[in-house]
Amino acid sequence: MTGPLLLERDGAVATLTLNRPDSLNSLDTALKEALRDALGELEADRSCRAVVLAGAGRAFCVGQDLREHVGTLESGTPDPLGTVRAHYNPIAARLANMPKPVVAAVRGTAAGAGASLALLADFRIGGPKTTFLMAFANVGLAGDTGVSWSLPRLVGHAKAIELLMLAEPVPAPEAQRLGLLTRLLDDDDLVLPTAQEFAARLASGPTVAYGAIKRQLSVGDAGTLSEALAAEAQAQAICGATADHRNATAAFVAKEKPAFEGR
Repeated sequence: MTGPLLLERDGAVATLTLNRPDSLNSLDTALKEALRDALGELEADRSCRAVVLAGAGRAFCVGQDLREHVGTLESGTPDPLGTVRAHYNPIAARLANMPKPVVAAVRGTAAGAGASLALLADFRIGGPKTTFLMAFANVGLAGDTGVSWSLPRLVGHAKAIELLMLAEPVPAPEAQRLGLLTRLLDDDDLVLPTAQEFAARLASGPTVAYGAIKRQLSVGDAGTLSEALAAEAQAQAICGATADHRNATAAFVAKEKPAFEGR
């Protein structure tokens, strides 16, 4: 398989693999556009009930392709960071708002926008060589790709300032302690298959409810109690009308294991 982004389907699980291993999966325009568009397609695809995001080779993603970016800076364009609005913002929005679970298989380094991508997943699986680096300040930039939204939610405001301003690597054990990793494995080779198994488990669950949980938490994290209660009421109205809710309730009463269909 070729191309900057690979898509593999296994039942209801879709695995998106950033496929520029020679550059540690740095994000050039072609890869950003492919990822932006693929996420939009998976969002609308009801047969997809969970997404895995991975990187080919020995790194997850080291962020923006700086070689390409140097060319942009030297071109004299009046908006050298236009890629933020054209690519990174839509990618971040589609990952964060994906109405189904997203699992990041973070093997190796996740730096800059690559770290931001991983942090927008609902779950992150890592191994001994997993490292996070909020590298933006090292090249004179602030954070992007949603990191100002996702990072404080995971580690708190003070730690987010430290990680973004000092831009020092966070090794796997510390990443797990901080909540940047959901699971830390003993073997890097198990990161992707474990992430896919994790996603398969989620893909067999109540997909509509999972999407509603993500939406209500995005409100509850930063909103008022009144806003959170309104979001919960809306979520339960949506979930209460699903076949999954009706069937699972009946299964519970009958002391049977529910079978969720994602609708």
